[in-house]
Amino acid sequence: QVQLVESGGGSVQAGGSLRLSCAASGYTYDTYCMAWFRQSPGKEREGVAAITGGEATIYADSVKGRFTISRDNAKSTVYLEMNTLQPEDTALYYCASRPNYYCGGLRVTNYNYWGQGTQVTVSS
Repeated sequence: QVQLVESGGGSVQAGGSLRLSCAASGYTYDTYCMAWFRQSPGKEREGVAAITGGEATIYADSVKGRFTISRDNAKSTVYLEMNTLQPEDTALYYCASRPNYYCGGLRVTNYNYWGQGTQVTVSS
């Protein structure tokens, strides 16, 4: 059974940083695409960043240069380092997994497995 557990969310002031973690279990983690999504109240879930099995990365334009996704296959964990956070980054952040080496983009429908989410709140 695939399980994704996020951690690391919290409250920070604008300009601050947070690092999210997502621990995966129940499948061959290192061959899967992993991604981060976020959702704010009243908005659709949107893709933030993704990393392939070969560690190629893609980012949403809104976070390029500020966020970094990485993975540690030995720990079956994917990270999202978030810097220069802004109030518009406030959202529930979800970890997601796609049972494919490649990610194929940041569409919600590409991903089969989801965590429960971790809240990130950025105050001005």
